[in-house]
Amino acid sequence: MKIAAAAYPLDWLPSLAAYEAKLSTWVAGAAAQGAQLLVFPEYGAMELASLAGRETAADLEAALREVASHRNAADEIHLSLAQTHNVHILGASGPVYTGDRPVNRATLYGPHGIIGHQDKLIMTRFERETWDVVPGQGVQVFDTPLGKIGIIICYDSEFPLLARAMAEQGAEILLAPSCTDTFAGFTRVRVGSMARALENQCVVVHAPTVGPCDWCPAVDENVGRAAVYGPPDRGWPETGILAETALNVPGWAVAEVHLSEIARVRADGGVLNHRHWAEQAARVGRP
Repeated sequence: MKIAAAAYPLDWLPSLAAYEAKLSTWVAGAAAQGAQLLVFPEYGAMELASLAGRETAADLEAALREVASHRNAADEIHLSLAQTHNVHILGASGPVYTGDRPVNRATLYGPHGIIGHQDKLIMTRFERETWDVVPGQGVQVFDTPLGKIGIIICYDSEFPLLARAMAEQGAEILLAPSCTDTFAGFTRVRVGSMARALENQCVVVHAPTVGPCDWCPAVDENVGRAAVYGPPDRGWPETGILAETALNVPGWAVAEVHLSEIARVRADGGVLNHRHWAEQAARVGRP
C-alpha cells in the first residue's frame, strides 16, 4: 500500500465550506498519488477556530470550545472524502469534551464509517499547565484492511511503553500526528518516532503542522517535516526514512509499504528488537 503523511499548514477559514474545500484538495492530491492511508497532524483542527472570528480564535479557551463545536461537521466531511476516494484517513486531532475539560482526539475514518479514535495520553506542559487539556485513557489498536494501526499523538511518541503496548496488541503501523513550535520540539517527535520504528520493527508515520498561524496563539508557530519511517534493517532504507518532505514546506510525504516486509524483518531481521524486548526487564532485575 501507499501511505501519505501531511505537512499541513493552518489557514484562516472564512466558512465551513472553505474547510471542506481545503480538505478535499488535500485528500484528492494524496489519492492521486495512490495513497490509501492518509495522516493529518495533531491540532490541525484548530484552524476551525477561525470560523468564529479573530477574537474567539485568539482566546485559548474560546478557541477550544469553538473547534469542538464543529466535531460532527468535521466527521461528515472526512467520512465523505474517505468514501469518495476509497481511502482511510486519520483526521487532524482536536479538542473533544467528554467532561468538563477536553481531550485531544484523533479519529480514524474508513470508506465505510468511523473506525475509532485515540485520545492523547500524556500531556505536554502547555496542555496541562496552561490549556488544561486532559489525557485520555487506554491504547487502541485498529484492525483495518490496511493492517493493524495504532496512534501515538505527538508527545506520546516519546514514551516507548505506549507504542510497545500497541505493538504487543499486533500494531504494524503507528501514526504519529504532531504539532511542535520549535525545531527542538519537532526533533523530539522525529527521534521518538524513529526509535519506535526501530524497537518495534514497524512503520511510523509522522505528520506535523507547518508554518505560522498568528491568529491562534495555541498553534501560532509550527515547525516540522512529514515523513514515513521504518526500521533501519534488511530490506529497508539504511536511514530508516522511507519518504520525507522538506522542512516547513506543505505537502505530502508518500511511501510504499508492504506488511509482509514488517513480518519478515520481525522474524529474520539483522536485529530482532521486537522479539527481544522482554529481555530488558530480566537484564535489570525487574519483573
